[in-house]
Amino acid sequence: MDPVSCVALATGAFKALKGAVAAGRDFQDMTSQLSTWGKAFSDFNEIEKREKDPPFWKKTFKGADEETAIEIFANKKKMEQMRKQRKDELYRKQEQIDAIINFAIGFVIFGIGAALLFGLFYLWGSKQGRW
Repeated sequence: MDPVSCVALATGAFKALKGAVAAGRDFQDMTSQLSTWGKAFSDFNEIEKREKDPPFWKKTFKGADEETAIEIFANKKKMEQMRKQRKDELYRKQEQIDAIINFAIGFVIFGIGAALLFGLFYLWGSKQGRW
């Protein structure tokens, strides 16, 4: 694959992931988009590695090496930004889920504690004949 199609594939998968996270889909539902994005990122890294150390025949026909290097560098920065943004969005979504769960657990514990305290005061008051 060439760098442009790798970036296009990764961009498409990234947009699908971004839309899925925004829609609140579960992480397990997004595995196909994640695997597509990961494959494109891996392909791009392999192309970058080959361009840094090209074969002999490619070294002899120097054409647009500077253009290729600039294109690879720009696309690498774009893919790194997409990776960072994807991680931030996934982590933010997981933090929101954790906060909701923590709130629910805290609410249940508070309710149980309040019920126990009310029950103790009720029993204590009924033993003294106040209720």
